[in-house]
Order: sequence, then C-alpha cells, then structure tokens
Amino acid sequence: MDFTLSDEQRLYRETLRDFVDREIVPVARDWEHSGRYPTEIVESMRKLGLFGLSIPEEYGGIAADTVSFALTFEEIARGWMGIAGILGSHSVSSWMIARHGTPEQRDAYLPELATGERRTGIALTEPGAGTDLQGISTTARRDGDDYVITGTKTWITNARHADPLPVLVKTDPRAQPAHQGMSILLVPADAEGFTVSKDIGKLGYKGTESCEVVLDEVRVPSSQLLGGVEGKGLQQALSSLETGRINIAARSVGIAQRAYDEALAYARDRTAFKQPIGDFQAVQLRLAEIAVQLQAARLMTYWAASRMDDGVRMDTESGMAKVFASETALQCATDAMRIHGGYGYSTEFEIERLYRDAPLMSIGEGTNDVLRTGIAKSLLAGKATVG
Repeated sequence: MDFTLSDEQRLYRETLRDFVDREIVPVARDWEHSGRYPTEIVESMRKLGLFGLSIPEEYGGIAADTVSFALTFEEIARGWMGIAGILGSHSVSSWMIARHGTPEQRDAYLPELATGERRTGIALTEPGAGTDLQGISTTARRDGDDYVITGTKTWITNARHADPLPVLVKTDPRAQPAHQGMSILLVPADAEGFTVSKDIGKLGYKGTESCEVVLDEVRVPSSQLLGGVEGKGLQQALSSLETGRINIAARSVGIAQRAYDEALAYARDRTAFKQPIGDFQAVQLRLAEIAVQLQAARLMTYWAASRMDDGVRMDTESGMAKVFASETALQCATDAMRIHGGYGYSTEFEIERLYRDAPLMSIGEGTNDVLRTGIAKSLLAGKATVG
C-alpha cells in the first residue's frame, strides 16, 4: 500500500499549483463577485492541455490517470471552485464519449474536445427529475433517419459553450423498467429548436454558468445516438458519474485545503489581547480539526481514484469519497469562518466564498443521502466490503 504520489504526479501537481497561484487566486474573489466569465483562465487551461484530461492520447488527449484527474480538480478548486466546474462537466462528458461513443463519434468530436476548441457538458437533470433520472420526461421519437427531441433540462453547466451537448432522453417512454428505454443523443449547438433559455441564479458556484435548456422539436440525425444503440443511455450516464464523483470529492478537498490555508494564516497574523489568536486553545482545537478532516478526505479521495486506476468497479468507493469529502468541505469552511470571526463574513476575505461554494458539493453528482443509501445497499448485498 503506497500513499505517495509518483514523481510524474508530483511534477504535474507543482505545474497545476503554479498555474492556480499565478492566474486564478489573484482574480477569483473580484471576478466571482462581479459575475465576470473567466475567459482568460479558460484559454490558459486550453494551452495546458487540461481539456484533454480524460481523452485518450490517440485523439490528442493526455489520458490522465485517475489520481492525476483528482489532483487537477483539487488544485483548481483550491483557487476557485467555479473554474473546476467548467473543466469538470467537459471532462465527464468527454470520458463518456470516449468510453461509449461509436468510432465515428469519437473521430468527429474527441480531437477538438481534447484541445478545448470544442467544449461540452452533460444534460441529465430536469425541473421535475434530479436524482431520479428514470423519472425524466424529455423524449426523442424516431422520424425516418432522425430523432426529434422535446423537453427541458436544467442546472446544465457549460450549456452556452457545449458543442455537442449529450442529452439524456427517453427513446421508448413505455419501456419497463424505464432505463431500458433511455438513450443519450449528442445535440449540436446550432440545432434548430435548441435554446439556452436562462442562467440560474446561485448562492455560490459562480464563474461558470448553470442554465435551463429547452429542446423544442430538435431534430438530430440518428448517427448522433451515443454508441449507436438505443436503451443504453442511463448506464452510459451512470458510468460517467463514477468519474464525476471523484471530481466532486477532489473539488471538496480543494475547498477544504483553501479553508485550512486561510484559517492557518489568519490564526498566525491576527492578534487579540496582545497575542496571536493561534495561541488560544479554542482556535488551536478548531484548526487541528480542520487539518485532520482535510487529510482524511484527501486520502479517501486518492484511494477511490487509485481503485479506478486498478480497473475495478468502484461506484461504492467513489460514493464514499464523495460523501466524506463534501461533508468535510462544508465543515472546514464553517470552522475557518469561525476562526476569522466577523471578517469571515466579509466579502473582502476568501472565506465567505468558500462557505457559499461548499454546500453544492454535498448535492452535485448525487445527493449525499441518496449516495449513503446506495453504499448501504452495496454492503448489504455483499457487493462491497469495508476492511
């Protein structure tokens, strides 16, 4: 059992850390508050090749191992979690196309997705269906050589930039069980009837857009059916969400790391009663707890990522990592705010942004309560073990 990073992984992390400290940290607070889109940061990520993170080398990607994948989102979220969202949705969708797409679909999209010339996301959630994806109402009826899509998707990251946008639909609404009638269609951005109707206002997770998408009789060729076979859509989506949960766990570690960094610096610099507040036991206990929980979340996330690199099924492991790391992010942000006192509530300090970003981690890629239920079912069925 080896808990150390390889030389290549350490060098990769150092490169990322330098990029984040140089180009993201100095502007994140001001750009987030103003609602400015981080165009320059996206361009820098393109130059670094980060949009090819989950794409095979034969298509121009870097085919990163899953631990390096986690390191990427940890470091970027440490700077600004919203930026990690731009790259995260793209990477999960690109992985899905690489894993499940036909040779023609891979050839058509992956080379440009790898360079960031194209970007993508994934459209699963609907106004009336979130965690229960089998409850979606978006349909795609066959009409000759085309599919005609009707429905509405919501909370779609990268919606204004995705081309194509994979959309989960029901190609057979009468199928029982429902997942046997579900498919994914790759919808071009210029498809007639495809509209990004609005940006959704959010407490945090700013920098990237989260949108409602309307598909009004959108016609796409049958060649846009992911994998070329109907009825595989839910399995395709859920398999990609395993990487998505590593993504969320790693982002959570990044938030917790930044909360720790800010709390430690403040405890050293802030004085009260003529001494640094870090000399007070109450602050020391809270700071120590942040450090303990942060390191535990990091190790659990790397463990789940390494399991995926070993080629084993790891939906339980990724779910465990996501649950623990996301709860840790929220607790660390809260404790760091308490160490800051009144200044932690000020928009002039980083802590209030971390405090607003952290709650999403317990919701995205499956709510923690639903994931806990799934973990328990796996344990009871003997599909997963602890120890």
